[in-house]
Amino acid sequence: MPNIGFGSLVLIVIVALLIFGPKKLPELGKAAGNTLREFKNATKGLADDDEDQKGKNKEEVK
Repeated sequence: MPNIGFGSLVLIVIVALLIFGPKKLPELGKAAGNTLREFKNATKGLADDDEDQKGKNKEEVK
């Protein structure tokens, strides 16, 4: 998988500015951040549930 260089990153930012405009980009960034935060919290909750379930199974075996 090729790495994204500085030039490619600048090109992506310019294209995003042309498509969405400078006023819309902060809103899109905030929405993406909120989405990632919710996803992280949900996956953490699932991992915690798995650990709780494993703990219960170990107690039942003893």
